[in-house]
Amino acid sequence: MIRIICVGKLKEQYWLDACKEYLKRIQKYTSIEIIEVADEKIDDEKIALQKEKERIEKYINSKDYIITLEIEGQMLSSIELSKKVDHLRMEHSNLTWIIGGSYGIHPEIKRKADEKISFSKLTFPHQLFRILLLEQLYRSFKIQNNERYHK
Repeated sequence: MIRIICVGKLKEQYWLDACKEYLKRIQKYTSIEIIEVADEKIDDEKIALQKEKERIEKYINSKDYIITLEIEGQMLSSIELSKKVDHLRMEHSNLTWIIGGSYGIHPEIKRKADEKISFSKLTFPHQLFRILLLEQLYRSFKIQNNERYHK
């Protein structure tokens, strides 16, 4: 099972439509769940990260293989990500991906991560990044199954 824990909610219909489409495509290959936790609407980064951390932790269990998506993480090509996802799914029943909010991810959550992955040194809005992650997971399954997908 793949679980994606996201800080923040998708509000605009175009993000919701894109998310729904990729979830439908991925479910052909594996079970997937998206968990949205509320983002903090305060300007105090330390307090916001602490509250978001507490919300995220409610959905993490000891059997999860935790992957945080953070700028400091390892950068991979789509093929490398595909191989990693394939390998991890053979060894772990639950892959939990964590997308932080506007302040990122609390340091304690980062320390719990088994893996840290970065898609770029750029900063993305969390709504867009959720779609990027879903698209790359879908691409990973297409690669693993030797199925055509645009390059």
